[in-house]
Amino acid sequence: MGRKITIEPVTRVEGHGKVTIQLDPQNNVTDSRLHIVEFRGFERFVQGRPYWEAPVLVQRLCGICPVSHHLAAAKALDVIVGVGPDGLTPTGEKMRRLMHYGQTFQSHALHFFHLVSPDLLFGIDSDPATRNVIGVAMKHPDLAVQGVMMRKFGQEIIRATAGKKIHGTGAIPGGINKNLSIEERDEFLKGADPLNIDKMIAWSQGALDFFKDFHSKNSDMLDNFAAFPSNHLSLVRKDGSLDLYHGVLRAVDSEGKKILDDVDYQDYLQYIGEEVKDWSYMKFPYMKSLGKRDGWYTVGPLARLNTCDFIDTPLAQKEFEAYKAYTNGKPSNASMHMHWARLIETLHAAEKMKDLLNDPDLQGDDRVVKGTKTNEGVGLLEAPRGTLFHHYRINDNDQIEMANLIVSTTNNNEPMNRAVNFVAKQQINGQSEVTEGMLNAVEVAIRAYDPCLSCATHALGKMPLELSLVDVDGNVIDQIRK
Repeated sequence: MGRKITIEPVTRVEGHGKVTIQLDPQNNVTDSRLHIVEFRGFERFVQGRPYWEAPVLVQRLCGICPVSHHLAAAKALDVIVGVGPDGLTPTGEKMRRLMHYGQTFQSHALHFFHLVSPDLLFGIDSDPATRNVIGVAMKHPDLAVQGVMMRKFGQEIIRATAGKKIHGTGAIPGGINKNLSIEERDEFLKGADPLNIDKMIAWSQGALDFFKDFHSKNSDMLDNFAAFPSNHLSLVRKDGSLDLYHGVLRAVDSEGKKILDDVDYQDYLQYIGEEVKDWSYMKFPYMKSLGKRDGWYTVGPLARLNTCDFIDTPLAQKEFEAYKAYTNGKPSNASMHMHWARLIETLHAAEKMKDLLNDPDLQGDDRVVKGTKTNEGVGLLEAPRGTLFHHYRINDNDQIEMANLIVSTTNNNEPMNRAVNFVAKQQINGQSEVTEGMLNAVEVAIRAYDPCLSCATHALGKMPLELSLVDVDGNVIDQIRK
């Protein structure tokens, strides 16, 4: 008699989803799926709206990473207003970059300290009453304070560049609507401890040291937990450097061989397709050259460090070299190495913010460029969770008539499902009793990808977490709730 396990919803992620795991009569996993149970309608909501409203409208997809949608939409509209992806003034581009690195910094800090560190500090099987951010604050107050203050710093950068910490208005088609004053600049460069950029760099290095020490003591788990071959896709700068704001599309396979060789992202539809499956609201992107079965890929910090050739800030580059040396220069295919890569990016973002804050172009007054309008444009950037696609077409009345958004979590749909299946088989095969530790292990695999399910779909609601064992006749055999 087979059974079915349901985890609903997945916890310590942004948004709502559930996992179903099918067992055969011997309690071996025969199938497992990550279901996205929210529905996102923004691609239809924006139709009929004036195109210049898009950067403000679409960021309502999410309160965690609104800057990513704000800037991706603005980049697409740069093309529509005839500026192109490379035509901004130095002030316009650098203000946007500062906003974006502030967003990356705060998002990575939130994820690592608030959502991930409880599993590392207390263990996957530890008491869930302690295994949370409150437990971290009680037993590791220094780490908790760092996480809160790092996120606060990033949020203040967003406020200074976008006008508000959440759902700002700083980026407009063709540029930016404000520069950075000397007073605002000095607040970040010379502010009282800990809210200054040098402290943020030091704390970023400290977080990396913490993770590397944990890895040295737990390498078997981190290297083998949800580790499977994957293709990897991201933007890279034209010279191969890591670049979170702009670049060309590159994809490599699990061994590092190039699949997409630095192509113009305005042509993404030539290379990327999306498959629909009847058990999830979230699509399954794939590279057309490899087809639906083999063309799936991973995006995010792990993918970015697997596709780029180097990092253009010295401290992060040194960490990148050690990271690459661990796998002898090959791509890492270990899901838990996402955290290592994410912390290297956190350090990189802090270094980039310091460079930008010291750049006098941020005080410039030449903020907007105008060109000859066209009716279609694509904007891509590397959101904290991975490559983000925004594509718009407008009509002769300046109204949006088509919008296509492929968000980072959607790009990671297939690898997240594979991670769930990997861990479910490892944890549950042959077991007759459901434990909370098993449940959390499956969630840990998903959590490594830092999914933002509210971005991938969109609806309101809150559900209890429940895992049930159900036989083929629908009878509940075992159940846990939290």
